[in-house]
Amino acid sequence: MRKLLALALFLAAIVLPAAAQRRTINLDSTVTTKHQVTIKGQKVPYTATTGTQPVWGEDGKAVAGLFYTYYERSDVKDRAARPLVISFNGGPGSASVWMHIAYTGPRLLQIDDEGYPIQPYGIRENPESILDIADIVFVNPVNTGYSRMADDVDKDKMKEKFFGVNADVKYLAEWLNTFVTRKGRWASPKYLIGESYGTTRVSGLALELQNSQWMYLNGVILVSPTELGIEREGPVEAALRLPYYAATAWYHQKLPQDLQQKDLTDVLPEVEAFTVNELIPAIVKGGFLEGSQKEAIAAKMARYSGLSEESIQQHNLDVPLNFFWKELLRRESFTVGRLDSRYKGIDRQDAGVRPDFNAELTAWLHAFTPAINLYLRDELKYKTDIKYNMFGPVHPWNNENDNTGENLRQAMAQNPYLHVMVQSGYYDGACDYFNAKYSMWHLDPSGRLKDRLSWKGYRSGHMMYLRKEDLVMGNEDIREFIRASLPKKGQPAMY
Repeated sequence: MRKLLALALFLAAIVLPAAAQRRTINLDSTVTTKHQVTIKGQKVPYTATTGTQPVWGEDGKAVAGLFYTYYERSDVKDRAARPLVISFNGGPGSASVWMHIAYTGPRLLQIDDEGYPIQPYGIRENPESILDIADIVFVNPVNTGYSRMADDVDKDKMKEKFFGVNADVKYLAEWLNTFVTRKGRWASPKYLIGESYGTTRVSGLALELQNSQWMYLNGVILVSPTELGIEREGPVEAALRLPYYAATAWYHQKLPQDLQQKDLTDVLPEVEAFTVNELIPAIVKGGFLEGSQKEAIAAKMARYSGLSEESIQQHNLDVPLNFFWKELLRRESFTVGRLDSRYKGIDRQDAGVRPDFNAELTAWLHAFTPAINLYLRDELKYKTDIKYNMFGPVHPWNNENDNTGENLRQAMAQNPYLHVMVQSGYYDGACDYFNAKYSMWHLDPSGRLKDRLSWKGYRSGHMMYLRKEDLVMGNEDIREFIRASLPKKGQPAMY
């Protein structure tokens, strides 16, 4: 009998810890800590609430838990007047880490003034954070950060609920309703900020929150926006790349001397005018464009892009992005980055039509991954063995029926309070600045809403805030946007 009991205890000692160590998510949890940050010379006390909040299924059962970090200034008397900024990153499949610890949040990762990794890894105060004027919540959609589906759901079946343009918007709107209710923020002016695919997300959310949750916004901030479902195929798509090529070539000093001597913002209007007034009409003519005219257009494109006339002619005036990233610095044996063309990469060989890897993304993962893991665990005291997904498995992603740009227009039309600001980096080749302008121009064809639409440009890439000067400017632009979009006391939402 004693031998059997000893054997049972031995097996329990092996089996029970193994079961206890299974990496599972707590769908509903919070950890709250108190902190202080100095912003613009002013001490700002705040609480940080880190945890998970359930996504509810149709039967009222929790089917996932979304990980979030919520920063709330703690010396505010009138919470009803205090703005709430709801922040998403993109991918789809990206965690909220990027803007969280490099842009608007109260803590900043260790990087140099241009955004490159430095060691030792770590976190410092963010003196530019917008926490002085607004509370912020950083949200991680399913499979990003620590967010996961519940253990007892059919994960393959649940993909349809989470992984698609419209599914994503629908469940996140419901989740935000719960969050705002739990935190008592219904009276607060509300803002959405999204980066990259996050701009698709927040554009769709603006209307979904109004129509399905009866939650109305004061502002939407689009950082490095996607196309938002706005069509631009064919000649327009081909031509719109040129201003980005010009910005990148200017940065790497590949333009003719007369252009190189000018400031970037003096060069780009000339390139933009050529793109709209000459290049698009020329590409529209296709193979029937007269030979002499084609040569003249190719010569101008070469002047503005740093590429050879021959290579432009070989592409029939339609130069692919991958080729540009490979070709511009080919003679120096470097490639340029996709998301930020200030970054250089080294390929196995100089030959080829595309870079081997994205030089900028590798550098960013190098800097961000240690920082967010250390910060959440050591400073915010959130303990878990679940892996923090910088990029999580969310594919295949259903991109059908992407009407998010039109959804944002409808939300603005229905809500006179709602303003939109676009922020773009000149050296972003994935969501380039001129395409962002094009999206803004075509968001509302009537032109009736243009006084509530604005665009800001910065001398960096996709994550323009990684450059210190743009971190300062970008956050200040957000402050001004929030102040300008808050209605005066008693001002009604009416036309």
